[in-house]
Amino acid sequence: MIKQLHISNYALIDKLDIDFDEGLTIITGETGAGKSIILGALSLILGERADSKAIRDTSTKTVVEVTFDIGGYNLQPFFDNNDIDWNEHECLVRRELSPNGRSRAFINDTPVQLNQLRELSTQLLDIHSQHSNMLLSQPAFQLSILDSISDNGKLLEKYQKHYQAYREAINELETTQKAIDQMRQNEDYIRFQLDQLQTMQLQPDEDQQLEALQSKLSNVTELKEALWNVENELNGDENSILERLKTISQRLVDAERNLNDVEGMADRINTALIDLKDIAQSVGSIMDTLNDDPAELARVDERLNAIYALERKHNASDVNQLIDIQRDYERQLSEIEHNDDIIEELKLRVNSSRSAATELASQLSANRHKAAVRFVKELLALASPLGMKNIAFDVDFSQVELTPSGTDNVEFKMAFNKNQQLMPIKDTASGGEISRVMLCVKTIIARHMKLPSIIFDEVDTGVSGDVANMVGEMMADIARSIQVITITHLPQVAAHGAHHLRVFKTDTTTETLTRVEQLNEQDHILEIARMLSGKDLNQAAIENAKSLIRHNNPNIAS
Repeated sequence: MIKQLHISNYALIDKLDIDFDEGLTIITGETGAGKSIILGALSLILGERADSKAIRDTSTKTVVEVTFDIGGYNLQPFFDNNDIDWNEHECLVRRELSPNGRSRAFINDTPVQLNQLRELSTQLLDIHSQHSNMLLSQPAFQLSILDSISDNGKLLEKYQKHYQAYREAINELETTQKAIDQMRQNEDYIRFQLDQLQTMQLQPDEDQQLEALQSKLSNVTELKEALWNVENELNGDENSILERLKTISQRLVDAERNLNDVEGMADRINTALIDLKDIAQSVGSIMDTLNDDPAELARVDERLNAIYALERKHNASDVNQLIDIQRDYERQLSEIEHNDDIIEELKLRVNSSRSAATELASQLSANRHKAAVRFVKELLALASPLGMKNIAFDVDFSQVELTPSGTDNVEFKMAFNKNQQLMPIKDTASGGEISRVMLCVKTIIARHMKLPSIIFDEVDTGVSGDVANMVGEMMADIARSIQVITITHLPQVAAHGAHHLRVFKTDTTTETLTRVEQLNEQDHILEIARMLSGKDLNQAAIENAKSLIRHNNPNIAS
């Protein structure tokens, strides 16, 4: 509920602070006093479009701030999901308008997007006026009324999860079917490409190995000559490296007899001799394997050219990538060959999820039909005393395919005169009649769920006498469950209020300002007396006001 409202620099308001309480709060004031200005400021909290023309002093910003009591609304998930500080008791919602036209929104001093502000505030505040009555003719709102009365909340949430699973299964089936159809169109192409790759029998890193072999075969003469020179230098004649090292080794052995400093050097030379002899033998063996083989070189060249051609064709960097492409073609063909199994499995999933959703939708529908019977009975009982004694009302159901709300399409049909055919609300009712019907609807819903705080903006227009008194009683009845704020010109409605605010204009030397005062018990009586008698306030009007208040709420006036 609203605890406090602060408005600054908005239209005729320089600064305004209003405290609100539980129950029914009445707001009265002469036409043009500024009641609509207060509602306009509150609409900013609901995320409505901001108009920079409403800024009173263009040298500073406009601020509208509301402190809500949010206990019992189960809103913590919203705060957690949006990373906003959570207080289980209070929430501060603020909207700021800058003279340059910029608008900023805050929740608990955290900057938020307008859609986040709207998501929260619409769960806490509902401004109801004659202009908002067309909501009653909308099928989605009508369905939500029946769900509220039948306490379908948890069942609807469960259904929507299954419905979402059903839609996801359909989407996956359709996507997979399109992909398979596309693959079938490309099957001949895929099979041809795969045959080319499989025929090659490619091996990992084969291109690197072939390139090394190609380099070897292309340079046999140069390689043999180089190796022959190495072998000859090592072990070719009496002046070869090995023969010279043998001579050096013997001289070191001779020197050891007389010079200890060279001890062991001959052994080191002999170790080197062993390694060099092994190298010479290996070089000779390698030379024996090097033979000109034009046929093998041609085979290697042909194989490499075939591989290079495939790499260019498939935009591959090496053989390994070609092998990956081959495996992908194999996978696609496997899917094509087994697509009937895949489609059948997905169809089973669609049917299973549809069955689960349909079963829950049937439960929702059964609950709604029962709720409709109760709703019709309660609405007729409430509406008849409000000047609609000939009202007839019914809820028309029709079945549709699965939707996010189930399989029900509902339409409220009414008639306000005898022998009049039942027709959709939008085609039958006047603005005043719809306002009173909506008041009945809110009364019924308030008995079944926790509604946001409601502000009724002159929905009692066009009624008087006993009907006006019944309107007031109905608002007071709603106010036993939730906070209700009512803007009215009718003393019969105002007499039901537990709290009373008067809006008025005052003039300074330079400007006209809107002010609001909290009326005490005596002022409450006098205000209703003025509403009864007009400008000529007299004792008879005061006594009449007392009687009216005492009749409706004995605790207000003695």
